[in-house]
Amino acid sequence: MAKRWGSFRRWLLLIVVAQILLTPSLASLGDRLPDFRECKEVRAQLRTFLEQEAERNCQVCIDENCSGGKYALPFQLRLMLWTCPQNCDYVCQHIITHKRVSRDPPMLEPVVQYHGKWPFYRFIGMQEPFSVLFSLMNFMAHKWGQEKLQASVPASYPLRKWYVAFGYFGYASWIFSMLFHTRDFNVTEKLDYFAAGASVFYGLYYTPIRVFRLEQGTPVKQSLLRMWTLVCGCLFAAHVSYLTFWRWDYGYNMAANVVAGVVQNLLWSGFSILSYRRLQKTWTAWPGLIVAWIVLAMSLELLDFPPLWGMIDAHSLWHLGTVGPTVWWYNFLVKDAQQDMAGARLKQ
Repeated sequence: MAKRWGSFRRWLLLIVVAQILLTPSLASLGDRLPDFRECKEVRAQLRTFLEQEAERNCQVCIDENCSGGKYALPFQLRLMLWTCPQNCDYVCQHIITHKRVSRDPPMLEPVVQYHGKWPFYRFIGMQEPFSVLFSLMNFMAHKWGQEKLQASVPASYPLRKWYVAFGYFGYASWIFSMLFHTRDFNVTEKLDYFAAGASVFYGLYYTPIRVFRLEQGTPVKQSLLRMWTLVCGCLFAAHVSYLTFWRWDYGYNMAANVVAGVVQNLLWSGFSILSYRRLQKTWTAWPGLIVAWIVLAMSLELLDFPPLWGMIDAHSLWHLGTVGPTVWWYNFLVKDAQQDMAGARLKQ
């Protein structure tokens, strides 16, 4: 069994690596603006004119007004792997955005997307600084929760390993989220999407284990647990395979994660209602309340508005909205485990 599982993991890793090597093409309204294209053409002419002098290091670029000139990219930009063409593209985005916002009479849609993203103001080379910050806050919420969980729940508790694994998936998800929002490369995008998907699918996996107590050692439940593990592993492998070998589809990826999230949210909501009726304790209602919070925060993803002050958009606010529920969720897991262990002692 261990040998077959090892082979399955190697194939899954191969699929993920293959997908990372694929590059999707994105086109936005901003990409097609004549002013934006002209700005980039000026940049291209300057690079041609000065290429003998500095093209080798790719440190030639236009100034803030696209009027010509050269300078070495600041250290923080080179540290974040910015290149001359990418920096010029960034400068042109903000030049055109400023012109459109300042126009009189005002335009109906002054701020538009470029390459599938809003024109954010970067900070020390980070493309979406507030998404990075809020992702870090989520990572720290998992770190705090894991420390509390491992300090409060003994290693002998059967469900502890599933809860610890939940934290590791959370770590990976938010680390890759920070990387992606720091610098949007093909590889960081794939790592972010697949890590987030793995975290959601793991939530779908461990939720029935707790709700239906599949970790208990009866032969029937052990068989169900093995089947459920295989089903979830195959579902995630199929998900990654579709995106890898068939089509990189953002709509499908979103739908798959939403479906997996809705199923586990319904299970936890039902579990919350039944637990509250049985125990009449306030904390048993927490899962249902946390689910409601997550649903409200997730609705921000539907409000894809231009970034406030050029830095805070709906997606970053969605990341901010998941910090509180994460802390709350670990408190629930600890409370639930302690109640479970106390009930087991009473039965003895």
